[in-house]
Amino acid sequence: MVLETAAFALFAGVTLASSLGVVLVRDVWHSALLLGVALLSVAIHYVTLQAEFLAAMQILVYVGGVLILITFAVMLTHDETAEADRGAQGMGPTDTEASNAD
Repeated sequence: MVLETAAFALFAGVTLASSLGVVLVRDVWHSALLLGVALLSVAIHYVTLQAEFLAAMQILVYVGGVLILITFAVMLTHDETAEADRGAQGMGPTDTEASNAD
């Protein structure tokens, strides 16, 4: 009984922390990864409640389907050139933006 309570408290903390990370992290890719952690920890909560079918459906549908679609959308819409320009300029405007402003 004590072990079940400790496991619940541990995974409740993981679920809460990763869910907050989904909302607070600025990088979309890290947010998608934290969403995967949150969905997997919810599946572990189902296992602790002896609802193995719901845990399997959570993993198959949400982690296996929805998260993969989100990952593909992030990879397909990610603009690497703009990110490289921001890194070189210290998050400021690029050279072309600065020259257009003059």
